[in-house]
Amino acid sequence: MKKKKRVAAIFMIFGMSFVLISCGKNFNQDATDKVTITNVSYDPTREFYVAYNELFEKYYLDTSGYEVEVVQSHGGSGSQARSVIEGAGADVVTLALAHDITLIENARLVQSGWNNEFESNSSPYTSTIVFLVRKGNEKGIQDWDDLTKEGVSIITPDPKSSGGACWNFLAGWYYAGQQFNDNEQQMKDFMSKLYSNVTVMDSGARGATTTFVENGQGDVLIAWENEAIMTVEEYPDQYEIISPSISILAEPSVAIVDENADKNKTQAAAKAYLEYLYSYDAQKMIGEYGYRPSNHTVLQEFSNKFDLNIKLCTVDDLGGWDHVYEKFFIDGGIFDEIYGN
Repeated sequence: MKKKKRVAAIFMIFGMSFVLISCGKNFNQDATDKVTITNVSYDPTREFYVAYNELFEKYYLDTSGYEVEVVQSHGGSGSQARSVIEGAGADVVTLALAHDITLIENARLVQSGWNNEFESNSSPYTSTIVFLVRKGNEKGIQDWDDLTKEGVSIITPDPKSSGGACWNFLAGWYYAGQQFNDNEQQMKDFMSKLYSNVTVMDSGARGATTTFVENGQGDVLIAWENEAIMTVEEYPDQYEIISPSISILAEPSVAIVDENADKNKTQAAAKAYLEYLYSYDAQKMIGEYGYRPSNHTVLQEFSNKFDLNIKLCTVDDLGGWDHVYEKFFIDGGIFDEIYGN
């Protein structure tokens, strides 16, 4: 009997030792593994996130002791949102408009209340919509009504796939409302004239920039401010920016794709990735890449880069995203009506 007890005790000690060794091995393995997170973003953020990812990877290693690698994906914001809903493995999304993230929330991939998880309604940077023209501005384009004139060729992306294109449309619509005292029929007529001058409608904002800049098509590109700034910085003798009298405060949004981050065990890294966008170093980088920092102190440091005097409406002035999307961009909405789809 005593011999059996001694054997049982030996096996028990051996088993406990095995468990402790196994736990220690797993702990050490986890600590040395590289964490990989995927950021699904919209078209014009490519260059910014290449630089930001490098900054964040160093910060995360220094502060957590873990290596992290960020994989990025870009396309039209609406198309990107649909790809996440259909299974693209995003840990975070950094999209052109809040409505695209709301669609992902409705698919139960993002937790409700996401827009309150980070500062400034989860918008670490903003932008606006401007006109990019060729040097000399041969067609004399100064404001939205100039885009309705006969013989003006416009490049702008498709609101059905591009978040930037939605902002473009809404900025023009708000201008028309100011001109016609919110007479909706006159506003529709105005936008119909404007879109009848659109000669190429790409699926995303970057594609539209390529069409205008590299392929040489069109007289004017309705553009994200950061895309226009980047183009003028690269080709200062060939292009110039025209700021319309009225535009819109475009607020790209960010969120953790909780369903995927939980499954991938990347919640901590994903949260740190989005939180660090609000740090001073990241906000400075945001300004350097042509986006408007959400930190107003940092924004003022770039007052020579941005036209801070443009009158900017907001999407709330137009009824909020749920109302706006339903009214303008669903199949059969006002955009389809005025564009003749």
